[in-house]
Amino acid sequence: MAAIQKHCPYTPKAPVRQGIYSQVVLVDRTMYISGQLGMDVTTGLLVEGGVENQAKQALINMGEILKAAGCTYDNVIKITLLLADINDYVNINSVYKTFFSKNFPAKTTYQVAALPRGGLVEMEAIAVLGPMSDS
Repeated sequence: MAAIQKHCPYTPKAPVRQGIYSQVVLVDRTMYISGQLGMDVTTGLLVEGGVENQAKQALINMGEILKAAGCTYDNVIKITLLLADINDYVNINSVYKTFFSKNFPAKTTYQVAALPRGGLVEMEAIAVLGPMSDS
């Protein structure tokens, strides 16, 4: 049996928080994207303007990771949202649907006690590498 390949690609276009983890782990054709906060990669700080702006920036950061692996948002099959306040769910969805417009990924949402750096939202994803076709 051949060994399954594990690779940890990196892009400087998405922020890296302090900690012992990878932006993404690629196992065979499955990408596990670490939680993305709404951080500006140039400043290393959370963007201002509330949960919608942080959600947008988190998705932009995720997009840079996807792009570095040769993927798009269409390759995302599962998203997990972590919210500081579950009442922001509707506000997040208004941003979310500008990045995902059809064949939406499976999604789970949790309210958490706190997020790193005082973030209002964090998003992690699972994506599949390679061309996708709708059925």
